[in-house]
Amino acid sequence: MSTPYEVPLSPQPQTFGIAIAGTTYQMTVVWNWVNASWIINIADPSGNPILSGIPMVTGVDLLEQFGYLNFGFQLIAQTDNAPDVVPTFADLGTTGHLYAILP
Repeated sequence: MSTPYEVPLSPQPQTFGIAIAGTTYQMTVVWNWVNASWIINIADPSGNPILSGIPMVTGVDLLEQFGYLNFGFQLIAQTDNAPDVVPTFADLGTTGHLYAILP
């Protein structure tokens, strides 16, 4: 059975440290005004990029195509009452969520 953990977010661009699956990451979440979506960047604790420019879309594991990096968890985005609707600028962290799913 998988265990979901919500990544704590708020409706603003942000950079924070987070420990997931025994590893600490620096995560940056920014709003892309051109395509109206949130973008995730993942770095090591020193800020060295691991992945950049991951669009926060719904219905998929955002890390699936990067399996070779062996993160040990999935990242899933969804919105309350409408899991296929992407989080908007105003609802991230309130009704728009990002979950780390551990096996």
